[in-house]
Amino acid sequence: MILGLERLRDDPALLRGRRFAVLANQASVTADLVPAWRALAGAGGRLVRIFAPEHGLWGVAQDMEAVDAGRDGALGIPVVSLYGSSAATLAPRRAELDGLDALVVDLPDIGCRYYTFAATMAYAMTACEAAGVEVLVCDRPNPLGGVALEGGPVDPSCRSFVSEVPVPVRHGMTLGELALLLRAERHPDLSLAVLACEGWRREAWWDETGLPWVAPSPNMPTPLTATIYPGACLVEATNLSEGRGTTRPFQLVGAPWLDGEALPARLNGIDPPGVRFRAARFRPEFGKHAGDVCAGVEWHVTDRARLRPLETGVRLLAETRALHPDDFAWRREAYEFVAGVPAVDLLTGSPAAREVIEGRAGADGLFAGWRAHCGEFTARRGPHLLYPMP
Repeated sequence: MILGLERLRDDPALLRGRRFAVLANQASVTADLVPAWRALAGAGGRLVRIFAPEHGLWGVAQDMEAVDAGRDGALGIPVVSLYGSSAATLAPRRAELDGLDALVVDLPDIGCRYYTFAATMAYAMTACEAAGVEVLVCDRPNPLGGVALEGGPVDPSCRSFVSEVPVPVRHGMTLGELALLLRAERHPDLSLAVLACEGWRREAWWDETGLPWVAPSPNMPTPLTATIYPGACLVEATNLSEGRGTTRPFQLVGAPWLDGEALPARLNGIDPPGVRFRAARFRPEFGKHAGDVCAGVEWHVTDRARLRPLETGVRLLAETRALHPDDFAWRREAYEFVAGVPAVDLLTGSPAAREVIEGRAGADGLFAGWRAHCGEFTARRGPHLLYPMP
């Protein structure tokens, strides 16, 4: 397995004699764990700036926590935060691109539309096109594999930082492939080069690559977390704890008022493919219900090839609301800089999933619509795939 980053490091012709910046974070490492910006610092060009996505360069900040600008102590160059206190901070400003010949993007996406690093790349591509800066994407494997798809389209009223990239929730593409799709559909004047991985099979999950896992964000500690995230992240849109503040974020779901015996029985009675739910108790140290003992469930994946995490997440919330109609509530605070639109609509791309969870529509129709959209997307993504389908 050879990463795009390692290909650029070993053959830096695209950087030689050029001023460039790197968009990366602490998980953007070579196979022997050298950070991208340090691996490329002596690669023939002049590295003048680092851009960092949500959570910061070192992944210290929690979700939706503004990050200030800084400086890399080892290289002595500025670090520009692309996640501040307003939506205006999410893209590089023109002044931050002036004088650059290229922007190297090496971000550890996890294969889910609302994991925000792909959106950060999309915003950077827009800014680079306007500034005449070439974008070089160092590709990485999709931790969930590149075959399975799940989710529907994004309604224009629900477009946001968590739905910026026009793909299903579980999109089955690498960051490099997403860049090629975005260039074709949105950025015809952008100069783009993608350095593909060598040795990755599209059907391979992260633990089959032989690469080390470095947590790309504070609450993504393991590949298992990434596996269930397309569904478990929906809990963020509610007053349930998604397990932040515990050692098993997203695997644990609950609240002090929840019936921790009835909920797993209801969920297991539905028999969702590839997962079982165990009654659990936990006490978050921060986040929702911090300091309180929560009753709830833990996801236990039994067959990841059969797992439909997004569909399962919708059913989990629907069963919780049916069990506790007076206690269950949707998030009321702004979500990723958007107020006035329910967070679950921003995540799923439309009000349709919320209507199912609230008992106003059937789940089978929603899921059938999602599968039809994924079928259409299969053809749309085809020209941009760098790794053959199995």
